[in-house]
Amino acid sequence: MARRAAEPTSPQEEQGLLVSSSEHLQDVHDVNKSDDFVSTPCARSNPRWAQAQKTGNHSRLRESIICNTIDRPRWMTTRRDFYDDEKSMRGLGRRCAARLGLGTLIFLGVIQLFSVLSGLLIVFVPDGIHRITDKWGQIGHIGEGLSSWPTDFSRGVLPIPCHSHNDYWRRVPLYSAIEAGCISVEADVWLFRDELYVGHSLASLTPNRTLASLYVDPLVQILEKQNPTTQFHSDGSVSQHGVFDTVPEQSLALLIDFKTSGSALFPYVVSALEPLRSRGHLTYRNGTQTINRPITVIGTGNTPFNLVDSDLINPHHDIFFDAPLAAMWEGLPGETLTLASKPESPVYGADIDASMPDSLASKREKRSASEDEMGQGMSGAPQSPDVYTTENSIYASVSFTQAIGHVLFGKLSDSQMKLIRGHIRGAHRRGLKVRYWELPFWPIGLRNYVWDLLVKEGVDILNVDDLKGATKLDWGKRTGWWS
Repeated sequence: MARRAAEPTSPQEEQGLLVSSSEHLQDVHDVNKSDDFVSTPCARSNPRWAQAQKTGNHSRLRESIICNTIDRPRWMTTRRDFYDDEKSMRGLGRRCAARLGLGTLIFLGVIQLFSVLSGLLIVFVPDGIHRITDKWGQIGHIGEGLSSWPTDFSRGVLPIPCHSHNDYWRRVPLYSAIEAGCISVEADVWLFRDELYVGHSLASLTPNRTLASLYVDPLVQILEKQNPTTQFHSDGSVSQHGVFDTVPEQSLALLIDFKTSGSALFPYVVSALEPLRSRGHLTYRNGTQTINRPITVIGTGNTPFNLVDSDLINPHHDIFFDAPLAAMWEGLPGETLTLASKPESPVYGADIDASMPDSLASKREKRSASEDEMGQGMSGAPQSPDVYTTENSIYASVSFTQAIGHVLFGKLSDSQMKLIRGHIRGAHRRGLKVRYWELPFWPIGLRNYVWDLLVKEGVDILNVDDLKGATKLDWGKRTGWWS
């Protein structure tokens, strides 16, 4: 192996190196005495010089700088020299890594910019098919006059079995529910000075919010648009289209919640529905069967059953009843229901009066005084639930909280599930649609759990306040009752 030239090869060379080093140290001593050193490039470029000026230790720094500028043989290299070399290599590595990272980011940015510019190019300079579809149907373009249909009021809206609870509270009553696909809406009606006002309470009533302005008149306009008179549809031989263009045979249920005296309010409701009735838009009973039409009116709240079922007061038989669901519980063969553990609910029948809660029993005792203000399913109602059929009723409803109770620990109990299944079984046997109102609304996960369970068990109409939440495809999914 070749010997490195920098190492001494003989005693004479080693002696010469020592002499050279002594001479060099003498030169350093001479430079230390001179102020010219500060003007040398070596001193000005060394970062330790500024620090030495602060501390006053100039001479030692001069020696260090000068010693590092001469060519020294490898065998005279100090540990600090190796440390400085290693430090320089680390700095070089960091600089290379930073440049590589910066270059990568620049490269990716160029690719992203190219992608954005390509998209903008398609927008501002579309190809043939995009030019046609973007302008199709507009004046002066292909398909001029063909972009709309006579019945496209609700084009693309798919009806779903949900009920828009307190629909009049929404920013756009009626239309918001139809836009969401709800097949049932609700209006709370109050009678004052021969006018039917709509609102949740007396304090919320205003002169311009009436049953006619919020529901009857808009429905007439919608159905006129959905059933235009044309050369193809002029004699009325074609079945009427409902509010949903995608499913024209779907009827929209209009639940009218009687808030004041039912017997006083009923004739005014019959009269207010005349614009819909005269145009043949109301579902009615012809004596043997129910004739389905675009709008189905159902009386709830203080609606008296005896007036709904009267040929004299309801001669057109186009107002139906919202029957008491709690009275329709039916168990499986051999299955019984312990009323003592049952939540408070309006159960009918003389055979179970002893098990009824005191509050409900007192209501029945006061029927003679206020029989038409008993609340949903109870005003003017008979003693037996067997009278409720498709001839007089459409829905069978009850408060979920009163009939089923609260949902504890994020899950319905076995006894609560027995109640729900019994209600559904009894209502469906009578041909009625099941609806629970006053459902849990928070936490959201608990609400979704109840929604999902009711739909799976066979509830026909989901009573909702949150239209957006109800129309999502994944509302049945949940991570916990607290979510």
